[in-house]
Amino acid sequence: MALLDDLLKGNAMTGLALGAAAMILGPTLFPAVGKMLRPAAKTVIKGGLVLYRETLAGIGELTSGLVEEAKSEIEQGGRERGTGNGPAIASSAHRESAREKH
Repeated sequence: MALLDDLLKGNAMTGLALGAAAMILGPTLFPAVGKMLRPAAKTVIKGGLVLYRETLAGIGELTSGLVEEAKSEIEQGGRERGTGNGPAIASSAHRESAREKH
């Protein structure tokens, strides 16, 4: 940025020369640079997509494991109480004793 500021601090001819060069070279230079950078941009986008998919897969595995674990604990608690119909609900006395242990 300092280079551009230093160039424009000179006389008006320097600014006009830079503007003319940009007008002449812009239409030919920008597409060439774009063609060179396109594969790199596609690679970055592909990497982002793969990372996104892997992250979603990991989250899915984690949550499905937790859900299965919670279901099995609910079923096990129901079997212990003799009622297999619903989730086991802890009594207030049991909750208090659990707090005291910590």
